[in-house]
Amino acid sequence: MSKLRQILNLSYCRYYSVQQAKKKLPIISCKRPEFNHYEGQSYSKFEGIKLASKGWLHAKSKNDYFIIYGNANKKADKEVYKKSFEEIGVCNELIEVMSHQGYTMPTEIQTKAIPSILKGNNTVVTAETGCGKTLAYLLPIFQHILEWKPSLEEEFNSPLAVVITPSRELAEQISDVAENIAQYLNLNVTTLVGGRTKRKMLNPPIEYCDMLVTTLGAYSKLVTTGIYKINNVHHVVLDEADTLLDDSFIDKLSFLLRKFGIQIKVEMQVPPKGCQLTLVSATMPHELPESVSSFVAPDSLKTVTTSNLHKVMPHVPQKFIRLGKAQKPLELLKLVQADMNQNRPVMIFSNKTTTCDFVSMFLNENNIECININGQMPVDLKMGKFDMYRSGKVNVLSCTDIASRGLDTIRTQHIINYDFPLYTADYIHRCGRTGRIGSPADCNVTNFVAWPREIQLVQRIEAAVRKHEPLPSVNANIRRMIEDRVSKMVG
Repeated sequence: MSKLRQILNLSYCRYYSVQQAKKKLPIISCKRPEFNHYEGQSYSKFEGIKLASKGWLHAKSKNDYFIIYGNANKKADKEVYKKSFEEIGVCNELIEVMSHQGYTMPTEIQTKAIPSILKGNNTVVTAETGCGKTLAYLLPIFQHILEWKPSLEEEFNSPLAVVITPSRELAEQISDVAENIAQYLNLNVTTLVGGRTKRKMLNPPIEYCDMLVTTLGAYSKLVTTGIYKINNVHHVVLDEADTLLDDSFIDKLSFLLRKFGIQIKVEMQVPPKGCQLTLVSATMPHELPESVSSFVAPDSLKTVTTSNLHKVMPHVPQKFIRLGKAQKPLELLKLVQADMNQNRPVMIFSNKTTTCDFVSMFLNENNIECININGQMPVDLKMGKFDMYRSGKVNVLSCTDIASRGLDTIRTQHIINYDFPLYTADYIHRCGRTGRIGSPADCNVTNFVAWPREIQLVQRIEAAVRKHEPLPSVNANIRRMIEDRVSKMVG
């Protein structure tokens, strides 16, 4: 009898929990309502988690779907975060610049990162995509430069701060943001990317530079040849640090960074002594590789992050549709036609270049103007096409993961994963192309799920959301993801 009573009590508790939860909107809304998931709902360890996607390996599951609404029951925040720029130590000159550009309050990651960097700490900045990480390190570095510059002798090709990235696209994007700030401060920002390094070695540039934004390959060559000097560099940033710390880059990176003499903590005196390091990424391993110790004391790194790291974006609905391979083109056409009717810019991601090309050709044949970019395109052609999308001349962009990081996609309102990504980290970065700070309202993501490997990853994502846990295997994914993509990076 006691065992029966225990089972009845568990059943009643589960029933009561579900009924209480159902007073709120579902966090996961399913085609089959019995699989809806509500805030506060829990699952018995005896019964396990019931997934809407559990039976998706069966052919009869086609056309089933579920939608994740992360913030279904939360009111929109009136302010991004509670503290002001002044309260976190930003100087008046920069506050005026931010106000001029429409930024009145710092984001959560800015509130946490800016004081740490201003104090001279070596800092690891990890937070979800689109939350303002770039300004989180640019603002304190510019503030330092404003303090340092009057007491330092100006030299040609001798920056005070260097931002290093793995790709040309990201370097140019960061440089645009930095230049928009520097123009009001009488500071100089220089961009250095691969492709013309031999020409610069033969005909070296001669310019004053306060901040240099560069790719690793180009910068390491020009430092080695002595064209760029490092004696005045007091701050180094690794943006997309998870990529730069991978085996593909780490030897070159370690050799370069050892030259800077990165300190445990830089004393904020004028002029400063030593060099400070900041690592930045949206997907960072919990444990940094041992090779980091070759250029910085690991214990000196202070990590700042947000509660949404490695989680499904809470403010962008994400729909997962189980489709057969043959269904995908027509479903795509239907969605994109609806977007065009509402003038909604859309990015369509594929895993392979051939699929990316097919999507663009298919849509154009159906009278929808679509351009495509992928890692195999020449840089000038790729960037020229993207500029057409960014400027609004074209509203549909078919792309591979080369467009999932570093490009200005703030106007994007809809992400379609025509191919579901192979790795969780890629899913995070793709979704982060919409719903960013300054993006239009009503952004959303649609995922086509067709193959067994895709279904298995979707099941793990759904389970993580139901358990209110970070997305699975992000850290384990990063290295394999980089190996798949590294050949597309421009040195």
